[in-house]
Amino acid sequence: MTHKLLLLVLFSTLVTSTLQATQIKGVLLEAGTGEPAIGVAIMIEGTEYNDVSGLDGSFSIEGLPIGTYHLITRHISYKPLQHSLHISGGGVVALQLELEPAEGLALDELAVVGKRDGSTDNFARSIEKNANQVMNIISGKAIRVSPDLTVANVIQRMSGVSIERNSNGDGQHAILRGMDKRYNYTLVNGVKIPSPDNKYRYVPLDIFPSDLLERLEVFKALTPSMEGDAVGGAINMVMKDAPNSRLASVNLSTGYSELFMDRKFMTYDYKNIQSKSPYEINGTQYNAVPNDFSKASVQYKNHNPLPNLLGSISIGNRYLQNKLGVLLAGSYQNTYRGSNSVFFNSEAVDTLRGETLTKLNERQYSEQQIRYGIHSKLDFRLSPQHKLQFYNAFMNLTNVQVRDTKITQLTIGGYDPVQGNATLGYSTKSRFTKQQIYNSTLQGSHDWHNHLHLQWSAVYSKATNTTPDLAFIPLAGVEKNFVSSRTTVDDAYRRWEHNSDRDFAAYLNVHYRLMIRKMNWTWSAGGLYRDKARNNFYNNYQLRPSDLFAQYGTDFTEYTQIDWKVQNPRGAVATALTYDASEKISAGYLQFQGETKRWEVVGGMRVEATNQGYSMRFPIGEGRPTGTQIYTDLLPSLHLKYKPDDHTNLRASYFRSLNRPGFFEIVPYRIVNEDYQERGTPDLKHAIADNFDLRYELFQKAAEQFMVGLFYKHITNPIEYTLQRDAIRGQDIFYAPGNFGNANNYGIEIDYIKYFKRFGIKANYTFTHSKITTPKSKRIRNENGDLETVSIMQSRPLYGQAGHVANLALLLNNPQKGINAQIAGSYTGDRINTVSQFLDNDLWQKGFIQMDASFEKNFPNGFGVFAKANNLLNTPMEVYMNNTSEVNDRVPYQKHAGKTLIRKDYYQRSYLLGIRFKL
Repeated sequence: MTHKLLLLVLFSTLVTSTLQATQIKGVLLEAGTGEPAIGVAIMIEGTEYNDVSGLDGSFSIEGLPIGTYHLITRHISYKPLQHSLHISGGGVVALQLELEPAEGLALDELAVVGKRDGSTDNFARSIEKNANQVMNIISGKAIRVSPDLTVANVIQRMSGVSIERNSNGDGQHAILRGMDKRYNYTLVNGVKIPSPDNKYRYVPLDIFPSDLLERLEVFKALTPSMEGDAVGGAINMVMKDAPNSRLASVNLSTGYSELFMDRKFMTYDYKNIQSKSPYEINGTQYNAVPNDFSKASVQYKNHNPLPNLLGSISIGNRYLQNKLGVLLAGSYQNTYRGSNSVFFNSEAVDTLRGETLTKLNERQYSEQQIRYGIHSKLDFRLSPQHKLQFYNAFMNLTNVQVRDTKITQLTIGGYDPVQGNATLGYSTKSRFTKQQIYNSTLQGSHDWHNHLHLQWSAVYSKATNTTPDLAFIPLAGVEKNFVSSRTTVDDAYRRWEHNSDRDFAAYLNVHYRLMIRKMNWTWSAGGLYRDKARNNFYNNYQLRPSDLFAQYGTDFTEYTQIDWKVQNPRGAVATALTYDASEKISAGYLQFQGETKRWEVVGGMRVEATNQGYSMRFPIGEGRPTGTQIYTDLLPSLHLKYKPDDHTNLRASYFRSLNRPGFFEIVPYRIVNEDYQERGTPDLKHAIADNFDLRYELFQKAAEQFMVGLFYKHITNPIEYTLQRDAIRGQDIFYAPGNFGNANNYGIEIDYIKYFKRFGIKANYTFTHSKITTPKSKRIRNENGDLETVSIMQSRPLYGQAGHVANLALLLNNPQKGINAQIAGSYTGDRINTVSQFLDNDLWQKGFIQMDASFEKNFPNGFGVFAKANNLLNTPMEVYMNNTSEVNDRVPYQKHAGKTLIRKDYYQRSYLLGIRFKL
C-alpha cells in the first residue's frame, strides 16, 4: 500500500509539472530592417535551455517550469540582448525581439565603418526587391552549400535558365529564357569580358570556379545604362569583396567519378607536345618532314586516374583605419571526367523513307580538367565621398581530352549483326585546349554635395584559346564472327590553332539627384568606348602512312611506331580560319529615374554604334577577303515598379536590344568536318529584339520570395544555324548561320523560396514557347514518278529553347549543430540540338532530370567538413530524330518508338569530400 501511494504521488507530481511547463516561441528580427536574424544563439540564463534561430528567424524553447528567467541572445553581428520574462503556468509564450547591429557594423552619414555581408541570402533578396529592373540572384552562401563547382552549374538553379553540357557532362553555356547562348553576355563586377572561344562571342562559364563568387546575378531586363546586346539577359559575376575585418578561409577536397571504376582513363604525354607548328617555328617557306612532329601527342596510355583534387583560399583585411580594403582569393581544381557515348552518322537518301543510319560510333571520352583562378581587389577611400577600386582576375581552364572511337559501317561492307560481321573503323583523337581570361579594371566613385555622383572605369581584358598539336589517327578494321580487330592505318592529321580577343574599354556615368514636387529624381548620362582586336590562326598537316599495308599487331602495336609522309609540307594555313578582326563600339545614353514611396520609373534611350570588320591573312580566291559592317542602333527602354506595401512589387518593363554576329560568322570560311562542312556568311545581319516583362514579387520575409512573371520577345532577323544544301553542288551539305525573318518568344516564370525554421524549399518553373519559320527541303514523287526536291516553310522553336525548365531544392539548416544539407533536382525539357535542312529531320535533345546533393558540418572553431554528389540518377544526354525508317530496324540501340536515336552519352556519378577552415 505504501508503494502504491508513493507511485501515485510521483505520477501526480509529474503530471502537474508537465501541465505547468511552458513553451517559448519567438522570432528574432534585425532592428530597422525587420529582416530575420539567422543563426543567433538564445539561452536561458542559469539553465541548460537554449536554441538557435532558424532560417526564418524563429526559435523555440520547451519545458520551462514556473519561474522568472532572463533570456540572452549572442551573435557576432548583433549586440547582446537580455529579456526578462515570468512564467506562471502552462501554455505558449510568444515573443518578437529586435536585435541591434554590433558596434562597428553600423553605417552613418560621415564615415563607413562597415558594410553588410554581400554573400547572404537576405542581401540577395534585398537587391532583387530594390532593383529597378527584372533580375534574379543566387547568393554566395547558397553557392557555397550547393553541389556545384563551376558557375555554369550554379546558374542552372535559376528560373528561366538551362545549360548546355560539354563532353564530360558539366554545364558550359547558359540559355536564358529559351534564347541561345549567343543572345546573352557575361560581366565580371559589372564589366563585360571577352571570350576565349575560337568562333563566337559568348563566354564558356565552366572556366570560372564558383568558390570565387560573392553572388551571381542575372539581369533579365536592360536599362539604358547597360550595354544593349542581350536578348535573353546578362550574367554578372560579383566576385568576393574585401571584408570588414581580418579573413582567412581555406577549402580542400578530393573525389572520384564512378565512370573510371568500370573502365580505364586514357591519356597521353601532353606535357611534351609541340606548342608551335613547324610553320610557326621555321617560317612560311619551310617544308615539314615527319621528324618535325613529336610523338608525345600519340603516346597513349590507359590507367586508373588519381583522385580529383580541389582547393581554394581567401585572405583579406582592412588597413589604414579601415580606409584600405584588400582581398586575395584563389581556386584550383584538377578533375578527371569523361563519358561513354554512342553516336550515329546518317543521311537522308529519300525523305519519303526517313533518315538512313550509315555509321555507329562508340566513343569513350577521357578528360582531365585543370581549372584555376586568382583574383585580387583593392578599395581605397580617399574620403567619405571618393573611392577607388582596383580589380584584377586571371582564369585558366586546361582540358586534356582523348576520344577513342570504334566505328561500325551499317550500309557497306557486309554488315550482318546476326552473324557478327561488319566493316569497322577505329580512331583516336587527342586534344589539348587551354583557355584563359585576364581582366584588370580601375574604377572611381565620386560624390559632390549629395547631388552629383560620378563613376568611371578603365578596363583592359584579354581572352586566349590555344589548341596545339591536335592529333587524329584512324585505322581500318573488321569484325568476323563477333571478333573485332584493327587492320591498317588511314590518313591522319595534326593541327595547331590559337586565337586571342583583346579589349580596351572606358566607361563613364554621371548621376544628378534632385527633388521635384516631392519626388526623388536621378538624371544619368554616360557611355562607353571599346576597342576590340581578335586574331585567329589555323595550321593543319595531312599525314599518310609510309606503308599503306602495314598491319596492326604485326608491323606496329603502338601509334608511335607508325612511319608517316607529310602530304602538305607547308601546312594548310592559307584558309579563312587564319584572319584578323576588329570591332569598335561607341555608346551613349540618357536615363531618368523617379521615385516616390509607392512608385518608381526608370527609362531613357541608348545609342550604340558598331564598326565590325575582318581581314583574311591568306586569301585564296575568296570573293571578299576583307569586309566591314557599320551600323547604329537606338535602344529605348522603360521600367515601372509599383509598391503597394513594403513587401510587394508590381513590375512592367520594355527594352529594345540587339545581337551582333560573331567575328567568325561573317568571315567567308569553309571548314571540312568529319560529318559536314561549315561556312561563314559575310552578309549576316544583326538581330533586333523588342522585349516586354510583367512580374509580381512578394518578399514576405527577408530571405523568402514568391515571384510570377510573364515575358515576351519579338526578334527581327534572328541568327540561327542550319544545315543547308549547296546551290551549285547539290550533294554538298554545309552548316552555316543565317537570318530567318522574325521570331517570337514568350513564357512564364515562377520563383518560390520559403523557410520553416530548420527546413527550406527553393523551387522555380519556366514555360517558354518560341516560333521561327524557315525553309526546309523535302523530296517528293512528281507526276512522272521521279524524286524531286522541293522547299517548304516550316515553323519550329528557336534553337536550344526548352518548353519546360524547373528546379526544386530541399534544404536543411541546423545552426545549433552546424549542419547544412540539400538535395537539388533540375529538369530541362526537349529542345532542338541541331537544325536540319530537311523537313521534320531536326535533331532534338531529350528532356532530362539531374539530381545532385550536398552536406556540410561546421564546428565552433571554424573547422568544417563537406560532401557533394553530382548526377545521382546517372542521367544521359540523348539526341533523337522524330521519325523512323525500316532500314534502321536491325541497327543496335534503336528501340525508341517513333524516334531514331542519334546520340547517347553517359557520364556516371561523381563524388567529392572536403574540409573547410575559416578564421
